[in-house]
Amino acid sequence: MSENRKVRQEEASEKRMVFTSTLLVLLALVSVTAATFAWFSIANRTRVKSMGMEITTGANMRFDLDPHATFEEYVKTLTFEQIAVRMNREKGFDMKTVPLEPVTTSNCRSFTLENGKVVESSKGAYLEFTLHFMAVEDMVVHLSSNNSPGQNDGTNVSSSNPQLPKAMRIGFTADGQTSVYDPGGGGGNIGKAKVFGLPAAGAMQYNESNTLFRLKKNVDKEVLVHIWLEGTDDACTDTLRGADYSIRLRFVGTDEEGNELDGK
Repeated sequence: MSENRKVRQEEASEKRMVFTSTLLVLLALVSVTAATFAWFSIANRTRVKSMGMEITTGANMRFDLDPHATFEEYVKTLTFEQIAVRMNREKGFDMKTVPLEPVTTSNCRSFTLENGKVVESSKGAYLEFTLHFMAVEDMVVHLSSNNSPGQNDGTNVSSSNPQLPKAMRIGFTADGQTSVYDPGGGGGNIGKAKVFGLPAAGAMQYNESNTLFRLKKNVDKEVLVHIWLEGTDDACTDTLRGADYSIRLRFVGTDEEGNELDGK
């Protein structure tokens, strides 16, 4: 083999190695970008600013922020202001001024920021509060998009930014089991927790997918609620900067076959 030919082969080999190395670096960058794009710069203090919340139940079921001895002591509706006062007292921050930050979770109890740091509920990055339920008869409790007669109170998450509801999650934990409502459609699991969506009002069917927990007649049930922006969701990007949002939650009781109970 001539010396010139040997040199040309070595140069070609070096070029292939450089090309391969460059390609691998580019692929790595693409992978990192794809993995972190959902968080984007919203994780750098471009947070959601304001919120509203209202929670309602039917005639045969009531709830409150504290347990009570009798059904009559519970209420049918809780407002944002009432929940904000409780959060301020228990967690030490004002829901009206402290915005949500994108977080993620693998167990619906511990939440982390984009850098993997665990964030406590007292920081306000996500919301954590407890509801207590009681009913006048045994029932299965569901989250419902249906409105009560003459009202517009069915479960709904809305915002001036249509992407925000898709990034939000609301978890309900009772009896050691968690169900997570995903306004963007739902499906799948987070750890052992099921994730579900709801159809539009009028198309609601009560089944195991939207079952939250069961109540025994005149027995208080404690339910832990978490509300967060899921940082890994494709919708959780910089477009949510400064967005507002409103949450309505409506709970409905049924029998074991999914027939709604009217409380009469």
